[in-house]
Amino acid sequence: MTIVAAVAEDQLSQVFAALADPVRRDLVARLADGDATVTELSAPYDISLQAVSKHLKVLGAAGLVSRTKEAQRRPVHLEADVFQLATVWLERYRRRAEERYARLDDVLAELTDAPPTDPAPPTTTEKESS
Repeated sequence: MTIVAAVAEDQLSQVFAALADPVRRDLVARLADGDATVTELSAPYDISLQAVSKHLKVLGAAGLVSRTKEAQRRPVHLEADVFQLATVWLERYRRRAEERYARLDDVLAELTDAPPTDPAPPTTTEKESS
């Protein structure tokens, strides 16, 4: 594995680890609608402002969010470019899975197109009950 690939894998691991938490996934979903402050982001949760800040630090370490300074505000911004890394990785495996399903569909189609086999001759117990 090259150094570039190892770094990409590590960042990919960080992205998936950051998105493993439902609160962080919700924060990302809300930031997809636009930038927001920590206070705005923490409003719907029954957790402290500090807990939301910690979640944002994890997202920031993965490169998913950044913070800017606008006068007194420090809005959090979603870095959508980082999702491309995960998208490329997922797409590769999605294509492989679709190829396997297509082969399975072909096999099943061949099985259903095949002429039915003769039923087995009746067993002795079936003959006796007739």
